[in-house]
Amino acid sequence: MKSLSIFTISVFLIVSQQAFSQIAPGEKKNLSNAEKFELKSGLLLKKEYKSLGMVGACEIKVSKLEDLITKEKTSGVRFEYINHSSVGNSTKIAVIDPDEVKSLLKSFEIIQLQILPQTVEDYTEVSFKSRSGFEAGCFWSTDKKDWSIYLQIEKYDSRSLVFLKKEDLPKLKELLTESLKYI
Repeated sequence: MKSLSIFTISVFLIVSQQAFSQIAPGEKKNLSNAEKFELKSGLLLKKEYKSLGMVGACEIKVSKLEDLITKEKTSGVRFEYINHSSVGNSTKIAVIDPDEVKSLLKSFEIIQLQILPQTVEDYTEVSFKSRSGFEAGCFWSTDKKDWSIYLQIEKYDSRSLVFLKKEDLPKLKELLTESLKYI
């Protein structure tokens, strides 16, 4: 009887953990190459963050990392968003690697010039996803009959969703272009 109770409680805990987890069962949190570098052990790690500016409520920074022992370096573009809620504030962070910045820029170029001018009938999504789980794009709202532009800083976390205005796209593209000078 006692072993049946322990088994039942164990199954309940496993099922509950999977049901309430933000990351799907069996899925690992995706990391950018810069984030993987930062997690290595045995480093004397120097971190520099150069702020490029704000787009909506999101701050764009260049992240430079260097192992002072081996002199190995890496960098990325860092998106930071502070979520304000009744429970408190939490900072949401995503880093995209240098090789992804040009693709993200091209994606916003296509969204701005080809997608946003369109009117569609059905709900439609257009999105860019980085290896770290960062997502950016737009979707057609059938209620508002307009496109909504967004940045999803952390995968599976609705509190990391940042909505942008169409007028924010030129500034975002400018900051991403500027980041190419530093990464």
